[in-house]
Amino acid sequence: MNPGPLRPRTRSFSPPSRPFFGSTRAMAEPGEQLPEEVLALIFRHLSLRDRAAAARVCRAWAAAVTCSVVWHDTTISCDCEQEGTLLPYLSACLDHVHNLRLEFEPSKKPSRRAATELLTALAARTPGLRSLLLECRGEKPLFDAGRDILDAVHALCRAACALRHLDLRRLPFTLDDALVLQAARGCPELRSLFLNNCTLVGSVRPDSVLELLEACPRLRALGLHLASLSGTALQVLAAPDRAPFALLALRCACPEDARAPRLPEEAWAAVRRRHPGLAVELELEPALPAESVTRVLQPAVPVAALRLSLSGDTVGPVCFAALHYGATLRALEVRAAASAELDAALELLAARCAGLREVHCFCVAMAIAF
Repeated sequence: MNPGPLRPRTRSFSPPSRPFFGSTRAMAEPGEQLPEEVLALIFRHLSLRDRAAAARVCRAWAAAVTCSVVWHDTTISCDCEQEGTLLPYLSACLDHVHNLRLEFEPSKKPSRRAATELLTALAARTPGLRSLLLECRGEKPLFDAGRDILDAVHALCRAACALRHLDLRRLPFTLDDALVLQAARGCPELRSLFLNNCTLVGSVRPDSVLELLEACPRLRALGLHLASLSGTALQVLAAPDRAPFALLALRCACPEDARAPRLPEEAWAAVRRRHPGLAVELELEPALPAESVTRVLQPAVPVAALRLSLSGDTVGPVCFAALHYGATLRALEVRAAASAELDAALELLAARCAGLREVHCFCVAMAIAF
C-alpha cells in the first residue's frame, strides 16, 4: 500500500503563562531565595572583583556582600584588581575588616601604590583591625627601601590600638627601630609580632625589643633577627608575672647576626623554667660563618624547628641537634650537598629525637664538566 507523499507536520506552540523557574520577581531578586547569612558564607570566598559583581545583582545580594561576616577575614591581592577600583569599592567595608592578608608586588608601581593607599585608608578608618599580614610577591625593585609601605604600616600601628597580630616576615625591606617603637606604643594588645624578614641589614636594636616587651605584656610570639635579641630581653621574658610565652623565631642571616654575642645559658634556662611550653625556631642562613653557628646552637635553647642553609659544615649542626634537642625538636630543614656523613647524622637525629615529625632535605646537585 502506497502511503503517499510525506507532508511536514506542524504543531502550534504557545508560551507558558509563567516562567519555568518561578516568578519574574524571584528571577530579579535571587537573594530572596537564600537567607542573608548563607549568602554571606558564600560571598566570603569570592575575590574582590566577584564580590563587586555580586553587589550589583540585587539589593539582597548587596546587603549580604557588605555584611561584617564576609569581611572579617579578608585576603586582598593588589595584583588582581584593576587600578583605581580597589579603594572605591572597599570604602564601605573597611570598618568590617578585622584580619587582613595583603599581597602586592613592590616592583610593580600600580600594585605597590594600591597597597600603600589601602594601608593608609585603614589607618584612617579602621580602629578595629586585629591582624595584618603583608606579603610581597615577585622581586624587590633595585634602589628601593620600601619607605612608602613602611610609612603606611607605621601610621597603621599608630591608629590601630586593637591590633593583636602583625606579621612582616614576607617584606624584603629593612625594618627599623621607629616601626618597632611605634608598635610598642600604639598597639599594647599585641599578641604576636614577626620582624624576622629576609633583609640584608638588621636595624632593630635590642633596646627597642626590650621596650616592646615591656609595653606589650601579653605578647606570646615574637620573630626577630638574632642581633635584636639580648640577655636582658630573656630576663624580661622570664619574669614571674610575665604572661605565657609560646614562640620565639630567630633568623640568623645578616652580618649583624654573625657578630651578635652569645646569649647567656642561664638566661635561656630561666626562660625555659618560666615557660615550659616555649618553642624556639632557628633559621641559619649561608652568611653565618662556622664560629657564629657554634654561638647560636646552645644546649639550653628549646629548639622546636631548625632550618639549616649553611655554606659550610652542615653535618656538625645536625649532630649537635641530635645530641641536645632530642626532647624538643619537631621539624628539621636541611639544604646541603648529599654525603654519607649527612646520612649518618640524619639517622642519629631520627634515633634520638622521639618527637620529630618532619624532615626536609634539599640536596645540591653538582654538575661536573668533562
